[in-house]
Amino acid sequence: MELMVEVKADQVMDATGLFCPEPVMLLHNKVREMAIGEVLQLMATDPSTQRDVPKFCTFLGHELIDQKEEDDQYFYLIRKGE
Repeated sequence: MELMVEVKADQVMDATGLFCPEPVMLLHNKVREMAIGEVLQLMATDPSTQRDVPKFCTFLGHELIDQKEEDDQYFYLIRKGE
């Protein structure tokens, strides 16, 4: 699996098989542990993450570097904001 942007993830989180609101709740906890500027790669299978992850990033000031869908899986690269 190749993401469109060449950015190395500092952390990886697998939320496959989980349904709303679990992926975003886990994402929130994971990002809280990370240092500012670190990048997280998130993998999920819940289609609602396509709406929830960008809103999460916008609301909390994180950068959604990339997102894509491949074979019913969703991939996100998120850089932790300040």
